[in-house]
Amino acid sequence: MARFDTVIKGGMIFDGTRQPRYRGDIGIRNGVIAEIGHIDESGASKVIDANGLNVAPGFIDLHTHYDAQLFWDPYCTISSWHGITSVVIGNCGFGFAPVRPAERDQAMQSMVRVEAIPLASMQAGMPWDWVTFPQFLDSVERTPKAMNILPYVPISPMLIWVMGFERAKAGERPTDAEHAELCRLVHEAMDAGACGWSAQRMLPDGPAAVQRDFDGSPMPTDVMHDDTCRELAKVLRARNDGFMQMLLVSGDNARDRAFYEEMAETSGRPMIMNVVQAFDDRPQVHRRTLEWLKSCRERGIRVVGQGLTTDAGFTFTFIDWNLFDDAPAWLDATLGTTEERKAKLSDPARRQALKDQLPKAATGPLSEIVILGPQLEKNKQWEDHTLALAAEKMGKHPVDVMLDMAVEENLETVFFAAPPNGKIEHLREIVDDPYVLFGVSDGGAHTKFLTAGRYPTETLCKIVREHGMISLEEAHWRLAALPAQFAGFHGRGVLQVGAPADIVCYDYENLKVLPGEIAHDLPGGEWRRVQKASGYRYVLINGEVTIQDDQQTGTHSGQLLRHGGRTMPSAMAAE
Repeated sequence: MARFDTVIKGGMIFDGTRQPRYRGDIGIRNGVIAEIGHIDESGASKVIDANGLNVAPGFIDLHTHYDAQLFWDPYCTISSWHGITSVVIGNCGFGFAPVRPAERDQAMQSMVRVEAIPLASMQAGMPWDWVTFPQFLDSVERTPKAMNILPYVPISPMLIWVMGFERAKAGERPTDAEHAELCRLVHEAMDAGACGWSAQRMLPDGPAAVQRDFDGSPMPTDVMHDDTCRELAKVLRARNDGFMQMLLVSGDNARDRAFYEEMAETSGRPMIMNVVQAFDDRPQVHRRTLEWLKSCRERGIRVVGQGLTTDAGFTFTFIDWNLFDDAPAWLDATLGTTEERKAKLSDPARRQALKDQLPKAATGPLSEIVILGPQLEKNKQWEDHTLALAAEKMGKHPVDVMLDMAVEENLETVFFAAPPNGKIEHLREIVDDPYVLFGVSDGGAHTKFLTAGRYPTETLCKIVREHGMISLEEAHWRLAALPAQFAGFHGRGVLQVGAPADIVCYDYENLKVLPGEIAHDLPGGEWRRVQKASGYRYVLINGEVTIQDDQQTGTHSGQLLRHGGRTMPSAMAAE
């Protein structure tokens, strides 16, 4: 009988704890790291030659929205292509359980705008063999997975379940009985394996309220009463378990921060704050946030920020674009069918308001948006022009250039918007805070215009190799162990004896993010934009190779990590 199922031989090991790298071997048995050091590979069923490769813990992505996609894509791409081995679902309070059968269409419609997930894909790809949250987890358990899945409890569907759609959307304070039922549902979900709860709280009059429901109204968690959050925080306190993830932007930073602190202190549990983002024209925003997070640490308040560390831009058309919703005039003009939107975007009576209310939450200046893909031959001359440059040559306002062309081309004109966080010195300031989590990939959302799931590869190539902001030891801690610790993953994020064998072996010098492409691989005949990676020689999940030489092996060794995976094999099981 073989002593090991697999031995990874001769790699440069980064164990995820920030200890110095070292060359060694890793022996795996029953999905668990059984031995590290110098290992005789003759006792192994399989040997992986890691000579010249870095060997590190698989990356952990805490913000993905793969709640729908995991049912048709076991690999949760694009995340798995970039070395991610574990993801969290149920982000921002959005999800699909509990949902009554009569409310399923409404639940899917909400995700069409707020997270830009194609309706046809959800309709064709989701089994809907559940009603309650525990039943949803059972469905995830049954689904083949080439990725580990850790669930949050999304609060939005629970508000609708308890209060009804209209009252939940109206922002009413639940009755005491309704609060008791909401708390019971969270207890039930956590008993079934959920690891905490999440909510988006972008107040509708805030400066960054860009994530709206299908009709342009706020999501239920945006307007839920503060007392509801307090009651749900008490659930975690009573259990002494779990964590919270909240995106909260009201425009009153002092209020936001005080509320984050209150939630962390009431619950006694970690609060993951989304999102630490730099804006090139407003550097005071991320600097104040970083100062506040440091202050929380110094005062013993468990609030940690998750940083936007990718410079992935937005490639979009007005057929699907929804991230101008922070400007009321643009929100209204981009609602409705294609024909209705064309009529509104071409309406001269609306143009001045559209010029006066330039959106700014999701992208850089509108005038710097690039005309990437004109459709008509007569418009090809403007390809690769910024709206500002085209406007100067045409003698028009940039908004008129953009919308006249979009309407003329049936909203199919392709534009590119650079993110508002382009300055490398601002990225360095965020990275310099050792406790800012990397990520906010939205890997399963905004799939027709965003590819931020590439962030781990970008971290290694840009932040470490190109700019030397941090060491590889630090990078692997930030990509794996740190998120694992904050989000309740048990035993993962490190390469240690007894840990689950979630491992990446990559060619550091030749690692790269590949150019974007369009993939027609979604259910319902839908498509998405993707970016693959090159340089991941092996990715192992629970000891099985799921990626080899950047290609999927078809091995579905991922697990649903109920309670963070507490029932995973221990060091004793490796003996």
